[in-house]
Amino acid sequence: QVQLVESGGGLVQPGGSLRLSCAASGSIFSIKGMGWYRQAPGKQRELVAAITSGGNTDYADSVKGRFTVSRENAKNTVYLQMNSLKPGDTAVYYCRIWGGLYDYWGQGTQVTVSS
Repeated sequence: QVQLVESGGGLVQPGGSLRLSCAASGSIFSIKGMGWYRQAPGKQRELVAAITSGGNTDYADSVKGRFTVSRENAKNTVYLQMNSLKPGDTAVYYCRIWGGLYDYWGQGTQVTVSS
């Protein structure tokens, strides 16, 4: 059974940086995409950033130029480097890995940006 284990969340001051990691345990084949979503209180879950097997990336407009998504295929791991963090980035961040016949989600990690 595949599990996604996230790490790297926490409390950071505005302007600071965090790096999220998400590693998949178990056997996964033919990954199509890996990405990060977030959900703030009272809001819907939204895409933050995603990267395909071919290396194409997609970002929410609100994080372009500040966040970078990357992947390490050999480890089935996806990262999210978050710089210049703002209070509006506060949310639970979820990683997602999907293929043709599967769609796995992590348990979520809290990111709080506050002074």
